[in-house]
Amino acid sequence: MSIDKLKATFAESLGIPAGDVTDALAYNKVPQWDSVAHMALVAAIERDFDILISTDDVIDMSSFAKAREIVARYGAGT
Repeated sequence: MSIDKLKATFAESLGIPAGDVTDALAYNKVPQWDSVAHMALVAAIERDFDILISTDDVIDMSSFAKAREIVARYGAGT
């Protein structure tokens, strides 16, 4: 999995600079990442990495660090 690609997906989906996408970035800690943006982000990750994320993983995706773990678990390529 490409961390840069995932960072780009986060930045584009949330409308924030790529430099703001760090492991510390967490759901509801920035105004751009609310419940509606969360679902758009999940859809973008699924599209960009050609995966289908389970409901449990959608709920667990509470930070960029957690998203990295989840995407890696799906064996997503670059």
